[in-house]
Amino acid sequence: MTTEVRVLAPEHWDTLYDRLERAFGGPGDHPEERAFWGHVSEPDRMLAVWDGADMIGTGGAFSFRMTVPGGASMGVPGVTMISVQSTHRRRGVLTSVMRRQLDDFHALGEPVAVLTASEPAIYGRFGYGIATRQLRGTVDTVRPSFAVPAGGERVRFRLVSPADGRVACAAVYERLVPNRAGLLAQLPGWEDRPLLDPASRRDGAGPLLCVLAEVDGEVRGYARYAVTGEGDYAGADGTVRLRDVEALDPVTYAALWNYLASIDLTSKITFNNRPLDDPLQFLAPDIRRCRLAYRDGLHVRLVDVGAALAARTYTTAVDVVFEVADPFCPWNEGRWRLTGDAKGAVCERTADPAELALSVKELGAVYLGGPALSTMAGAGLVRELRTGALAEASVAFRTDLEPWLPHGF
Repeated sequence: MTTEVRVLAPEHWDTLYDRLERAFGGPGDHPEERAFWGHVSEPDRMLAVWDGADMIGTGGAFSFRMTVPGGASMGVPGVTMISVQSTHRRRGVLTSVMRRQLDDFHALGEPVAVLTASEPAIYGRFGYGIATRQLRGTVDTVRPSFAVPAGGERVRFRLVSPADGRVACAAVYERLVPNRAGLLAQLPGWEDRPLLDPASRRDGAGPLLCVLAEVDGEVRGYARYAVTGEGDYAGADGTVRLRDVEALDPVTYAALWNYLASIDLTSKITFNNRPLDDPLQFLAPDIRRCRLAYRDGLHVRLVDVGAALAARTYTTAVDVVFEVADPFCPWNEGRWRLTGDAKGAVCERTADPAELALSVKELGAVYLGGPALSTMAGAGLVRELRTGALAEASVAFRTDLEPWLPHGF
């Protein structure tokens, strides 16, 4: 088989989207969703794999800005729309797209790439490590209400259409972005992403709603959600399907959850993506009735180990030499000395003896401060070559807040 990876020509956008939908199965996206993705896509970052005149693979990237530990904003490509047609599986098509993308990112000087995965086992072989988790659950709201700290009585709620609340919600989110690693700054065009609400996707729920939480006239938080009207002869048993909820302070956040739990004719709140350290776990009256679980979120790939590790800060002082394995991007292989603290860092090539040995996948997994190097060492994925190096580096890489990606792309 002879295939060729080429930058997508604008006239082939609809073909790419058709191939993407066919590869993933299902009824396909609503025209509203298709139009959004066409609007935010960057033509020069979209790739198509051709077998003669047939498009048999796709891939692309968005140009995001992501918060890294220490609060800095880093430009990162967000890998997206990866697909291979069923007729061409197991023939190296995906590998060719990954190869082209990482070579391009490296040439552009982009030290870190990110993606979300439909199947998390796929991308580890290309050096992507699972760096964030997303908490999901179903909260039983028949039990006592959420505990709201003092001052909660000052929070007032105002229902608006999602479109009318867009600016206020975006302003709250923008203030939160520097505070947690993994958050993506909202770029032009992406303000419409949270508003997508085609009727065909509601699965029995009503239209998307938006509530603004205000204190003395200032919007301090918001929630976007939909409500189902389930029930039987025993009474109403509706569900609040929470899409997102954010606030600038703990009181407003607790008040928002209490508001959601108090919506008439409902008995539960479902949510699919909150950070692992979400305060909900201490606000809920009975944690066992929240039915919590988690899954992988953002996958991170260090394209340039030295530049990536120097771009973030570290919780405690660290001075360690890594032996990095990276057969897919061999320019990263070898020994790197990382020296840093809460003020900044330097990471350079070195001939000094290695103190920790690991692959680039593990470095990607710990890059945002989530999983601990010591945990990965327990799984045999990190080897300590100097006594004490593991504990030193493990503590330094961790962040106070768990890293988190609030939405897919």
